[in-house]
Amino acid sequence: MTKRMWAVLTAVAVCLVLPASGVSKQQAGTLKLIAWEGYTQPQWVKPFEKQSGCKVRAKYAGSSDEMVTLMRSGGGGQYDMVSASGDASLRLIYGKDVQPVDVGKIPDYKNFNAAFKSPPNNTVDGKHYGISLQWGPNTLLYNTKQVKPAPTSWKVLYDPKYKGKITVPDNPIQIADAALYLMKTNRSLGIRDPYELNQKQMDAVVSLLKKQRPLVKKYWALASDEIDLFKNGDAWVGASWPYQTNTLIADKAPVKDLIPKEGATGWLDTWMLSAKSKNVDCAYKWLAWISTPKVQAQQAIYFGETPVNKLACAEMDKLSKGSCVQYHANAPLAFFKQIHFWKTPIADCGNGKKDCLDYTKWQQAWTSIKG
Repeated sequence: MTKRMWAVLTAVAVCLVLPASGVSKQQAGTLKLIAWEGYTQPQWVKPFEKQSGCKVRAKYAGSSDEMVTLMRSGGGGQYDMVSASGDASLRLIYGKDVQPVDVGKIPDYKNFNAAFKSPPNNTVDGKHYGISLQWGPNTLLYNTKQVKPAPTSWKVLYDPKYKGKITVPDNPIQIADAALYLMKTNRSLGIRDPYELNQKQMDAVVSLLKKQRPLVKKYWALASDEIDLFKNGDAWVGASWPYQTNTLIADKAPVKDLIPKEGATGWLDTWMLSAKSKNVDCAYKWLAWISTPKVQAQQAIYFGETPVNKLACAEMDKLSKGSCVQYHANAPLAFFKQIHFWKTPIADCGNGKKDCLDYTKWQQAWTSIKG
């Protein structure tokens, strides 16, 4: 997505196709998952398999678009679950590719932070189409030696002063970052939600991003691309994720990140269950397992993101001292309110009007921006 396209450094694919006669004894209890790389690590998958008797087979996807395509491939029956980000989840819900889940069957659901129990990216008309998993903010990353004074606004990404030293993700959902900036700095546009843009608002956002285009050193698809840009001094400022910051700081690069005064966009991932899954029992066991404090903490530390289970905080600090605060796992509700989590743009503006541009239009706009 899109987010974590960087994850596909090595793609491990295991695709089990069900025979026409149904599920064989050997395949029964095998969960076929589409996931971001790093979401099905042995340290929490192997104990799950031993405890549950269910097997896990994962295919790693490189983008939200790929996840949607895979969930619909073969008539939609090849995969049981997907770790969908907010720019994919509504497409899967409205496409009837996923089914509602009973959160009452997930013991730790009651321990989720309130902001993540029924978020709009996975809950529609009161129905839960999966459960929230982990989240992270899209941050402003900068070189502390080259960018002075320290930035406080996204405005720095549009400053000609840093021409050739700016980098941003190669992703249509990146349009929302520019929309958020304009929402706060040009109120006459009437933007209420960075994911709900009518044609006039989109035109203003596209105009801003086309002016930014000559300033951009590179549109990055992989986190490793951005890391290399900052390491080599080819980029001084960029839109980023905490993962890049932590990796660069560990390598002693002079960088910091922040959430600017306008706020930030962010991702919130959801484990969703295929509408045609034949392994529902194992799927619920997986949802329960992946929601426990210890497993949430393990994934958060491994991947560099934040768990939705508020009890994971203590487990995180056991694994890595200070990580709970570092990843805002114990942040108050006010912190979450400054994060505009990804959601799939649709025509319904949420205010009674249907003149917003859907994701297809966003993809077309992004192509025109990049030229």
